[in-house]
Amino acid sequence: MTGAAAPEPPVIDAHAHVFTRAMPFTDTAWTRPDYDYPVEAYLAELDAHGVAFGVITAASLFGDYNDYSLAALAQHPRLRATVMLDPDTGPADLADLRRQGVRGVRFQLRPDAPLPDLQGYRFRRFVTRLADAGLHLELNLAGPQLAGILPALAEHRVDIVIDHFGLLRSERDMEGEGFQAVLRSIDTGRVRVKISAGFRLPAERLASYAGKLLEVAGPERLFWGSDAPFVGAEERMRFTDALETFYRIVPDAATRRRISDAALRFYFF
Repeated sequence: MTGAAAPEPPVIDAHAHVFTRAMPFTDTAWTRPDYDYPVEAYLAELDAHGVAFGVITAASLFGDYNDYSLAALAQHPRLRATVMLDPDTGPADLADLRRQGVRGVRFQLRPDAPLPDLQGYRFRRFVTRLADAGLHLELNLAGPQLAGILPALAEHRVDIVIDHFGLLRSERDMEGEGFQAVLRSIDTGRVRVKISAGFRLPAERLASYAGKLLEVAGPERLFWGSDAPFVGAEERMRFTDALETFYRIVPDAATRRRISDAALRFYFF
């Protein structure tokens, strides 16, 4: 980019985490950051890079401890969030979360964990309640898990957002069952995919991943997210790096703007 005008930054970062060391880790947390990344630090990062809006994504490290994210929403109208919830959460609580600025519920499992009973009453009730409350289901799952859950969700009214290109912890790259299931699911009209956390995937393949998703989904069903503060990769990643990756793998400025506009409509309007 030397000698060229700086690219216009995205309007919204649709995937980041905020936390402090005072927050409780789950017993099975895959890592335990020994630093704070408070909401104020995240907002300063957005301001420094010209990004107007952000989405706090629930982190599996903290389970259903959503208190810090909810407090951040109460203080900062430029933010929205997803949370992690018990599937037995009732409709009144879901409606209240929506009013607070929550837009979805993140569903994440260990890569080797079995899916819940997708045809069972408890799961179907939960997904139906999410749709009733205007909340989406955010999936951060391995390839076989995506291949199992996406067809079952096709019969539901709930909107779905798939994290990290649909490729994290997947085998056989774009030919794997998980990514192929993601591509097929886009035809339902209720599925979006985040091109986020590219630093966790093969750098030389990212442009191919983004190109395929743009071909099948179009920019109106893709969201960009930084995955700040890059847990596990803090020493090699900066917010600037995440932006430059976005500019590289989606080189057309008009397409990037359509991706931003789609996320802004989805989370804020």
